[in-house]
Amino acid sequence: MFQMFIRFIFTVAPLVFFCLQTAATPLDDYIAAPDPNYSYSLANSISGPGYTAKVWEMTSQAWRSPSEVDRTLWKHWLIVVVPSILHHDKSLLYISAGNNGGPAPSTVDSSLLSAAFLTNSVVAEIRMIPNQPIKFSDESDPRYIASGRIEDELIAFAWDKYKQSLDANQEDPLWLPRLPMTKAVVRAMDTIQSEYPSITGFMLAGASKRGWTTWTTAAVDSRVEAIAPMVIDVLNVEKSIQHHWEAYGYWADALNDYVDMGFMDWMGTAQSQAMFAIVDPYSYRNRYTMPKFIVNSTGDQFFLPDSSQFYFDDLVGEKHLRYVPNTDHGLNADAVQSLLACYHSFLNKTPRPQYSWTRQPDGSLHVQTVASPTAVRLWQATNPSARNFRLDSIGPAWTSTPLSNQGGGLYIGQVNPPAQGWSAFFVELEFPSGALYPFKFTTDVSVVPDVLPFAETPTPTPTQNPSSVGNWPFLR
Repeated sequence: MFQMFIRFIFTVAPLVFFCLQTAATPLDDYIAAPDPNYSYSLANSISGPGYTAKVWEMTSQAWRSPSEVDRTLWKHWLIVVVPSILHHDKSLLYISAGNNGGPAPSTVDSSLLSAAFLTNSVVAEIRMIPNQPIKFSDESDPRYIASGRIEDELIAFAWDKYKQSLDANQEDPLWLPRLPMTKAVVRAMDTIQSEYPSITGFMLAGASKRGWTTWTTAAVDSRVEAIAPMVIDVLNVEKSIQHHWEAYGYWADALNDYVDMGFMDWMGTAQSQAMFAIVDPYSYRNRYTMPKFIVNSTGDQFFLPDSSQFYFDDLVGEKHLRYVPNTDHGLNADAVQSLLACYHSFLNKTPRPQYSWTRQPDGSLHVQTVASPTAVRLWQATNPSARNFRLDSIGPAWTSTPLSNQGGGLYIGQVNPPAQGWSAFFVELEFPSGALYPFKFTTDVSVVPDVLPFAETPTPTPTQNPSSVGNWPFLR
């Protein structure tokens, strides 16, 4: 067992760096607080043609008390793959999910191996973010008393506990799972650098709740030099959720865990604003000066495809966006390939192509390129009955047509409103990356007609229980 002390350079120095930029929040304080429970030990060694890998069992911290949860210690599998031919001192750290309680991994995921081989770099994965399932001592829902809660079930319950602390005038931000989720990733970087001291920086990637954690870790640790958050198209949360309602007039099934816990009843209140000041990546937007490759889905079950309008323009520094057509919250292999292209450029310090886009008064997208793309496509999809482009509603309805250079590197994408319903469209640019896979970047998504069918006029149904939606401040 390796008992690790908290090194100043690993935790305090990065935190001071970021706190100089914006006021410290409870997230900053939680990350900086020492935790004697941090430790790790070697659980398995794996080798194969061209690589060695080690599986570390890491305890990142203690969260909450034994009187509140069944397991206070957060444990993770940390898998680190080192290719035989190693050229770089940076590493990709992928943040993933998984339940606690299983045996140590005995094989290495093929995607980790591919990434290590293709880039000749150390590639790592931290699992069980968040730790789950967790049983809460005051659980009242019979669905979770025996089995505990996972994923959104867990987060929604803990959000409610945070609200209860506010209602009692005893704010307890440590109820917010994003804090231990973030600290676990910070501890993973500590562990990697302790065992592999040649590693000087990281690119972080993760999907869904792990994408959210990618953002919050980048906000508090200067070792994060690039990020690729995926399918977490919800920065500036309250505006995004408002948009969700005004487009659909109901809550998509993917949000049921939050509806069940009554979260939608306190959206837009002082309580939700206090919470999102701590956990919404948008609150830390001025800290994200590192390169950002934001990967979203056009058919996400949770988020609308035009949600980037609420945050992308407000991000500072280098930023790239990609909407992947005909996917849902699970994305596809093509999304991973474009992530690897960006990781390769990060490792080799090769500049990403420069381009920009604007939405014109006539609704068209004007894309101005500096470098010459190898392909430019206009993607579009139509739903004749609803402003809904979820894959589970319209299927793989997105189609593409090539766009031509109009002169000077200008490409124009335009879709007229359909006779009935709504159409969505965006422009995709493909560039050579110098690696096996090309860069693929997109504009944000436009929807025509630019009309929200349920703006200011929510039409709740009993199954969605939006009992107080009419009281939301932004609907007054």
